[in-house]
Amino acid sequence: MATIHEHEPPYSVGYFIGSLASASINRQLAGALVKIAPAELQMREIPIGNLPLYSYDYDADYPAVARELKQSIADVDAVLFVTPEYNRSIPGALKNAIDWASRPWGDNSFAHKPSAVIGGSIGAIGTAVAQQNLRSVLSFCNSPQMNAPEAYLQITPGLIAEDGTITNDGTRQFLTDWMQDFYQFITRVLTVTPRR
Repeated sequence: MATIHEHEPPYSVGYFIGSLASASINRQLAGALVKIAPAELQMREIPIGNLPLYSYDYDADYPAVARELKQSIADVDAVLFVTPEYNRSIPGALKNAIDWASRPWGDNSFAHKPSAVIGGSIGAIGTAVAQQNLRSVLSFCNSPQMNAPEAYLQITPGLIAEDGTITNDGTRQFLTDWMQDFYQFITRVLTVTPRR
């Protein structure tokens, strides 16, 4: 029998940017998504750039930066991944962050946490392969995923202005609708899944 979730909007969403580059087009995309997000979603970045490489040697005594990562995930209602595609997969920094967050064994921060995946590339494939890789990882992490609509974006020069404005009307409407769908997905998951 489903348990009614007592938490009501607004929902906090922690977003991960897969690229560490300051001029990353996925950082630009994340800024645009924050700008057009429904008012019911409170967006905050979860930084991943300062994490050391994960090893289970740390499991007995997590470093402070890794504890902060896990706490940042615990503090939000849902997570959003905005990722580039590196060598037909997700960037190593993003996979490293997921490894930290999902360990030690039995203390997986992503379990039962609603999630969505999006990404942009200068190429026409629009991070499709990386997103499928990431979905596989999130499935193992027991994170309920918004599987549709999918969003594979080709980022062309000028598509996203410096202030985060999306200059193409069709793309702006698509992403606005996508963020609205994400909000509705979070609501559905949190309505039927008890908080752990």
